[in-house]
Amino acid sequence: MAAIYSGIHLKLKSPLTPWEDKLKLARFAWISSQCLLPNKEQVLLDWSIHALTGFYSQKVEFSQRVLEGLWCYLDDLLHSRKLRSLVSQGKTISLRLNMAQLLLDRLQECMRVGAEPSVSVTTLLSVCQGILSSPALSSIFTTKYELIVNLLAKLCSVACRELQQPSLTGPHPVHVQPELISESVTSQDEPMTESIQTQPTGESDTAQSEPVTESPPDQPMMDANKPLSHMLEVLLQVLSCYLSVQRQQANPNRVFTTVTNQLIQPIILLRHLLTSGEHTHLRVRQQLSRDIRIRIDSILQLGLFPPEHLTSYKEELLPSKEDSGKRGPGGAKGLLRPVSTILGKLCAQGYCEPSLHYSVKSNALSLLFKFFLENYKIGGGTVAEEQRILCFYFLTRLVSALDIGLDGPSAPILPTKAQPASPPASPCSPESWSLALLAVEAMLSQALSADIYNVAADRIRHEEVQLNFYRALVQMLFNQAQPSIPAWYRCLKVLLGLNHLILEPDLDQLLSSAWVDAECMETRVQRARQLMVCDLLQTYTKLRQLPRFFSELLSIVCQPALDDLRPPLLSEGVSASLRTCLQDAPPSQGLEICFLVLGSIRRYILPDLVKEEGEEEEKMVVEGGGGDEGKHSDGKIDREREDASLKLLSLTQLLHTVLFSLKTLDNASPLPLVRQTHSLMEEMRQVNKDLLQLVSSEKKDSDVAVETVLETDKTSNKSKKNSDHEDSNKPSDSELEVQWKQKTQEATLLLRYTWVEVDTLFHINCSKYTSLESAQTPASEIQDQALFHIETLLSGGIFSSSLQPSLIHPSRSPMSFLLLKLLTLQQMKKVLLDTPLLAQPSTAALLSRAAQCILAREEFEVSLDGEMGWDGQIGSVDANSYHVAHWYLVTSNLPLIASYLTGGDVGCIADVLLSSLISRQTGKDRLPGYLTNSLISSQFLQSPILVELPPLFSATVQSLTQRIIGVLMASDAAQVCPMLLKFQQCSLPAKGIAENPTVKTLEAIVEEILRSSKTGEGSVLLTDTQTKELLDLLQIITNLNSDGMSAEDLSRLFLLLFFMLTSTSSQPDGAAGTPPNLVDYALFLGKLLRLMACLLEGRNFQSVLKLIHGGSLLQAAVSSILLHSDRGRFGSTSSPDWLDVVKAAQGFIRSLVQMIIMRNSSVRLNLEQFASYLTSNEIASRQMVTLTPPTAPDQAEAAKPELGAAILSVHLLLASLTSFSQAMTSNLCRSKPIDQTLTQMLARTTAAMGPAIETIVKPQTVGQPVNQKASVLGQAFLVEVVTVMLRCELSSLSVEGDNKQSGTQPTLSHMTLYQGFCQQILKETNCAPRPMGFLVSSLHFLSAFYQAAKRTGGREKEGGKELDELYIQILQNVYRLLAASWLSLNDVCELEPAVKELLRHLVESSTTGQFNLLLLLLRDGLDTGKLRAGNYREVRAAVIVIKLLSCCHLPEPCSRALWHIAPQVISAMVFLVRSSSQDLSLTLPFTVPTVKSMTSLLRQGEGLITNPHHVTLVLGALQLVPLEHLTPPVYQSAFLAVHEALFAIIQCHPQVMLNAAPSFTNVFYRLVASIMQEGRQRGDSDTGPDSDVFLQCSRLVERMYSNIAATSESFTTLSAFMVAQYVTELQKVTLRPDIKLHLTEGIYQILDLCMEQDIKFLTAGLQMGVREVFNELYSSYTHYHKTQRQGEEKYTA
Repeated sequence: MAAIYSGIHLKLKSPLTPWEDKLKLARFAWISSQCLLPNKEQVLLDWSIHALTGFYSQKVEFSQRVLEGLWCYLDDLLHSRKLRSLVSQGKTISLRLNMAQLLLDRLQECMRVGAEPSVSVTTLLSVCQGILSSPALSSIFTTKYELIVNLLAKLCSVACRELQQPSLTGPHPVHVQPELISESVTSQDEPMTESIQTQPTGESDTAQSEPVTESPPDQPMMDANKPLSHMLEVLLQVLSCYLSVQRQQANPNRVFTTVTNQLIQPIILLRHLLTSGEHTHLRVRQQLSRDIRIRIDSILQLGLFPPEHLTSYKEELLPSKEDSGKRGPGGAKGLLRPVSTILGKLCAQGYCEPSLHYSVKSNALSLLFKFFLENYKIGGGTVAEEQRILCFYFLTRLVSALDIGLDGPSAPILPTKAQPASPPASPCSPESWSLALLAVEAMLSQALSADIYNVAADRIRHEEVQLNFYRALVQMLFNQAQPSIPAWYRCLKVLLGLNHLILEPDLDQLLSSAWVDAECMETRVQRARQLMVCDLLQTYTKLRQLPRFFSELLSIVCQPALDDLRPPLLSEGVSASLRTCLQDAPPSQGLEICFLVLGSIRRYILPDLVKEEGEEEEKMVVEGGGGDEGKHSDGKIDREREDASLKLLSLTQLLHTVLFSLKTLDNASPLPLVRQTHSLMEEMRQVNKDLLQLVSSEKKDSDVAVETVLETDKTSNKSKKNSDHEDSNKPSDSELEVQWKQKTQEATLLLRYTWVEVDTLFHINCSKYTSLESAQTPASEIQDQALFHIETLLSGGIFSSSLQPSLIHPSRSPMSFLLLKLLTLQQMKKVLLDTPLLAQPSTAALLSRAAQCILAREEFEVSLDGEMGWDGQIGSVDANSYHVAHWYLVTSNLPLIASYLTGGDVGCIADVLLSSLISRQTGKDRLPGYLTNSLISSQFLQSPILVELPPLFSATVQSLTQRIIGVLMASDAAQVCPMLLKFQQCSLPAKGIAENPTVKTLEAIVEEILRSSKTGEGSVLLTDTQTKELLDLLQIITNLNSDGMSAEDLSRLFLLLFFMLTSTSSQPDGAAGTPPNLVDYALFLGKLLRLMACLLEGRNFQSVLKLIHGGSLLQAAVSSILLHSDRGRFGSTSSPDWLDVVKAAQGFIRSLVQMIIMRNSSVRLNLEQFASYLTSNEIASRQMVTLTPPTAPDQAEAAKPELGAAILSVHLLLASLTSFSQAMTSNLCRSKPIDQTLTQMLARTTAAMGPAIETIVKPQTVGQPVNQKASVLGQAFLVEVVTVMLRCELSSLSVEGDNKQSGTQPTLSHMTLYQGFCQQILKETNCAPRPMGFLVSSLHFLSAFYQAAKRTGGREKEGGKELDELYIQILQNVYRLLAASWLSLNDVCELEPAVKELLRHLVESSTTGQFNLLLLLLRDGLDTGKLRAGNYREVRAAVIVIKLLSCCHLPEPCSRALWHIAPQVISAMVFLVRSSSQDLSLTLPFTVPTVKSMTSLLRQGEGLITNPHHVTLVLGALQLVPLEHLTPPVYQSAFLAVHEALFAIIQCHPQVMLNAAPSFTNVFYRLVASIMQEGRQRGDSDTGPDSDVFLQCSRLVERMYSNIAATSESFTTLSAFMVAQYVTELQKVTLRPDIKLHLTEGIYQILDLCMEQDIKFLTAGLQMGVREVFNELYSSYTHYHKTQRQGEEKYTA
């Protein structure tokens, strides 16, 4: 042994031994058990480190191969299990201290530009990972702070270079898309600031300052085989190690200096690269990136902003008088100018690419501000105010570092003036502007959320320093306006939220730049602009200053336009917000706004429209001009008029929106308001009269102008080659004249329509209001005046003939056409309200003309290129959207005009309805809220209005029938199938001479269909295109209500569909060799069968049964599908297309058999016919051919196609027998004659199915365990068939048992088959993953089989023992199935109904012993230890069984036993919820099911759980259910589970609420607080599927509020507390309007419970900001809800 020791040790030390041999000896010494060196592990580690140190200090020399071998050897030692085991056992093993410096030097070597590293980075990282994995070994870094700092800095730099490799090798530098960095105002990854730059010191700083971009593109940073994620994993390990060391440092100044000098630049760059996703989204795991960013954030937050440095920050940031007398003696020992140090490092160049520098800096600024707020902003008292102003000054330094031309207030100087000088021009590029605005937006949002701006304190104590800064920021935003960037609007929006006075002085500029004259129409920009405008409206609504706001807006609108064409003033979103605001504003303010609009029209618009051309011409002549000068004057006047007409149109649209948003007058309206409204209507009428006179004065020239425009177009086209390009784009004077006249006419019509509509509405609802029209007209002429208005509108007497509705030309205004139709419709409504007027003979004819004018059939002849959209606003109607608006007008008013339309008009509407549905373009994106022709038609088709219009409904059905026949006739089948001609003749609508189709014709069609279903002759061949056309038409029929069809329409349509089922086939579109698309044809057949099943439910379907027997229908349907399968139209039995057809056929059979039995329609005759067909010899021969295998191999090969078709036939026949039997079984016990008939039919079908199933499952040969047919048909299908057989026999036994005396033991004819299936199912259900269909079918079979076993063998002693064994086997299998690891939560939920049915049959007559076995099984399952061990599925299985068991009807002894142990079960579940709530990943798979199970126990245990303590335990568990950091689907599940548990408690255990109301309130408060956080406004993410989740949760909160209000006796003392909780949470967030609506309606009901002293208590006790929120809430409560409730109480007994 000594020789072994001395030999190896000496050879390792000897200089004569080659290094290759030394390395081999060292490896042998480590792995060999024969080498017994004392302290061998330490010796070998020291030797390897000593060798490497000697090489790098040039004391020894060896080859590169040996060097790499030494590093690999050291890596193997550090990662070996042997070393780990020794360290864990407590053996002292250490590394040389120079090992740390050795690693650092090698990393520095890898970072050098142009140098080849002596060892790969992969090996270095692995060695580093091995060292840091053990606390004992990592002490070489952790014991010396500078070493771990140096290691972290170098690793971060290496990682940054690796992450930037794509940008270094690519042709272009990487630019981060600024809008993708952060669209949320709460993002943590935003900007930083610039200040005095400090010189870097130390070696590490020199390394950091080397620009990364100088690295050659072809130099590898690390081995290509080593993934980037390994480097980041090591970096994460180093970050964690450093963070623990940093927290142990006692000197915060040292930490700050180290972080700023060595770490801040590399870690900020690394964080930016990981956050942006530009380089790492495909290469780095999200969780790894997130963990690294979290640790970087902790390093920055703890290192830069510790509590000890607060004094230093105050000294640098606060002006002298802000911090006078508050500097302690320790202030001199603090840092000198920490903010300047931090910003100097961030703003320094060289630590990243120049193209990335600004984005890195701006991204870091908001992050630093967030950390500063979290560490130094505290709440309450004078100290909090000082901290807030400190945060503000830090904000100013950060903003000024963005280089946006805004210098914040410096420390020694305090700005005193409210209007700072305009900032200088910004040096930022457009890209930098986007980044800078994102950073400013993020920091302002954080300031708003942190509430650092107290308006009163800023004004009283700080000379409005914050207001001045924000005002300067606003000035900069306007002077350097960036209206094409969404963040620019969001900055203004946040500033508005801080204080409306910030934007108040520049309100006119804000309205002009950000609304009226905004140009960029990009979707994201429009969205941001719309949100900002909506916030403006809401702010001035709360201030009760809407009239002043609109006064400024009108002054901007009336100014000369900056461009020729302004964007629309009111978008759809702004209009919706304006409507909401006007509902909240006092009615007098709405009227004042209307007066302002009318005054602007009179003061600014009308003078420009009525300028006299003659005066200008005379002036030009006097001055000596003429000719061209006169024409120029005319053109100038026309341009001014055009500008004035556009403004007029915008103002009339605004007036229309305001008036249509105001609350209408009623009899409760005060008289001054009625008088003010009357004055407004009078003023509006006068303005409209002036406009009408203006337009009428130009009436004589309008037609000439139109012709001039057309002639000018022709002339300009001819002379275009000879004219200058610039002049050709300018509109001519005649075009300008027509344009401004059209716009003026549109505005006049809109004003007229608005006036008529509002005047009529006020007159109808308010008896105090007198219509101006009736007031100025004698009573004898009022009726004639209504007819006169209609006649005037129809004859075109208002405007020139160019605007008559019957004349459409591209040069004429679509909006005017629509407004004329609206006016005509309004006058029609007036006539229809006047009963005496309707009795006049001429009224009907005039109304018919008016209805045809509104319809305008000739306008529907215009074909549209694609689907156009319309946002629903009158002001947006143009040539593209006019047809959509017109179609919407027609469909929405059809109940009014339908009775005055001719048959041709109704047919035209039906054709347009179908054409728009067929031509729908599903692939075209459409903005939400936009209407299209197809959308309008689809909604109209599904509405109940269509059924209420029988002529239109019948015309629609007839049009559909004609279109189907047209598609069939296009297949060149008229000669082959003359029946189509009969269909076409029968389907033509009656036109006077023609008669309705006779019964004989329909009977002839029926006979032809039945013959074709048997022989297959006369088949119509459909191409793939025709099949798709028919599918579209069938989809339209599906949306029709069959109860609305007349007997004739239903008969024709059903027979036509039946004809397509029996007499059509598929063929390819192209050449003969191309196979047809069988999938589409199978889909077509399935759709046909489902549609026929829907038509069976029509109330007039009896007319079809008069033409054809139900049995014949059933037989023909099955025969047709069999013919299709014989011709190879389908795939295998497992193909989706074939399964879809089979399911559709089963549904049709069930529906028709059900209808035959329910209507008692020749039950025996029809069912006998179908049963005879299914059990006939022909069908039996099909089965025998299919199930008999061929003997010879050549016969088997030749019979493959026929065998495949035959298997499909057997599949269909078994499915038909199954559905036929199910329909008959469900209708037993109706009457004895029907029961006798049905039992006979069931016996025949069961006898037919039994042999077929036995043959399928019987082995073909001795060596084959299962027949091939069983696998082809599918296990799930076979189990379903056998289950139906079993239930049929059980049902027959039940019926026979009621009619016979008991005494004989009942038997089943196929019991052996059932037993074999049961044993096989018990073996296969949980042994391996199985299809869900098979599992569900198996559970249904076990349920039926247990019933059969009880009925046939349960009475005997031996049979009872077998029944107990079967009971135990089924329970164990079900439990193991629910606990199977291959079942997902959705799969378990899908199995629950079947398991519940099985449990119900197991326990409904179980003995006490059997039930005790079940309870023991569940007790073992509810074990917290299994949950801790990770086996939550087994525990969940027990939880689910308990939930299902609680819903079952139990025998009395079993019920007593269950509810006796229910408290213990609830206690166990409470512990399970407490344990699982600590792991968020278990929320959906375990916590939510457990809460649902407790809810079921509480609901079913009403009156049985008597101890309130156990209900209170459930409330404690609900308090722990996670509701934060969840995805929307998981959040919805958890929210719903907690809500349902609370609902069960308040509904089923009201006695508990007397003492548990506070606990209940606390749990419910968690729901309210969570939905407020999740439902806050997030900008563009407020729409989408996730938004619906939170909307549904808000509805649940409203529902719970109503339940609490209904049990007011338990919550009387807590109502004020609940309101206080609500307003406290509401003050923190800005809710989405739809969510706020539901929450507000809910809290109103709690306010109903509050007494007067509660309101006083809330008003006095709440904090200032919360009190304002409460006052606003209570004001809206008294304005809307309280008055309504008091009105309802007047009529409540």
